[in-house]
Amino acid sequence: MKKIFLLNLLLTLVVLTAAASPRPQDAGNSAAPASQPQSAQESHQHSMDMQGRGDTGMGFSQTKTTHHFILAKDGGVISVEANDAKDTASRDQIRMHLAHIAKMFADGNFDIPMFVHDQVPPGVPVMQSRKSAIHYRFEETKQGGRVVITSSDPDAISALHDFLSFQIREHKTGDSVAVQ
Repeated sequence: MKKIFLLNLLLTLVVLTAAASPRPQDAGNSAAPASQPQSAQESHQHSMDMQGRGDTGMGFSQTKTTHHFILAKDGGVISVEANDAKDTASRDQIRMHLAHIAKMFADGNFDIPMFVHDQVPPGVPVMQSRKSAIHYRFEETKQGGRVVITSSDPDAISALHDFLSFQIREHKTGDSVAVQ
């Protein structure tokens, strides 16, 4: 357990250090929003870069796991599963990460998704400002875990849906952006 805590602490420090480091493309243009890829080659590179940052920021392989994002009437769900039922290492890393994410998000800390996506995801500013109106609950699943996110605040729910829809597009999960 101490080893898991130390690994989690180290991962958080790596993510925070990387997120705080200036990027060359930001020099002299701090107010410019992140641009969307223009070509298939740029889109592929964007996906590869995001996957590498995801491996680092989340602490598990993006190719050995599957993400799903579900929009619900009162919030939504972030779900990650190991692709192989025998891959207990990925399962355990997913669980550690999602438990940590639930606590970070509840505190208004979205450093990991900002690092992974190299930008502030849509919805984050409102989710931060209305953090007391949003509830995050981590649950274990057979091959990983999920974070169930709920609120009764319409503005918070709308921001959460923006955040989850962005995740669906970025991770190319194929999940529906319709509220279930």
